[in-house]
Amino acid sequence: MTITATEGTGNAVGLPAQTNGTAYGKVTAQAAGPTGKAIHVVEFLLGKEHYAVNLTDIREVVEYTAITPLPNAPAAVQGIIDLRGEITTILDLRQRLNIPLQKNISKETSRIMVLDEKITRVKTGVLVDDVLAVSMFEQKDIDTNKEGGNWGDAAILGTIRRKTKEQEKEKTDLIIWIDIRQLTQSLDEKKTVV
Repeated sequence: MTITATEGTGNAVGLPAQTNGTAYGKVTAQAAGPTGKAIHVVEFLLGKEHYAVNLTDIREVVEYTAITPLPNAPAAVQGIIDLRGEITTILDLRQRLNIPLQKNISKETSRIMVLDEKITRVKTGVLVDDVLAVSMFEQKDIDTNKEGGNWGDAAILGTIRRKTKEQEKEKTDLIIWIDIRQLTQSLDEKKTVV
């Protein structure tokens, strides 16, 4: 499973994504809508909750592979893997965001989102339960009002609202939009303090 960005505009990105945990399909993000103020994100699951990170922060998505633990590493650092001949540090977002582990989720079905090296300075991947899609959201669907939400974590950029229909009723799903740069920066700061 790989995310590939088109050189230049960054408007067309393909992601083979798992849909409802059963089949793979190609998801393509198109250019921004009429307002021109849209964001492209990679949606993923941690437990039953939906999260998103900016598409430009992700280089690729790979299937789970055995992770070698590192001694004396921060709790959110799972360890390292060999990704096509390059040592890649793997972070556990569940640990970093204090999300409890669910018993019915196996690490072997997890995915690793490999981050763009421009933001981490070293090869880094993030362990998540599943990657769902690359999506585009208009500004009107995004709430970044931290004062009203009292989120308590600088890494949370806001929430994204997605309207869906379920049994002829419209419902709104909330996706937590996180700043992966802030998360990795806070881990770097913790490593230097230890």
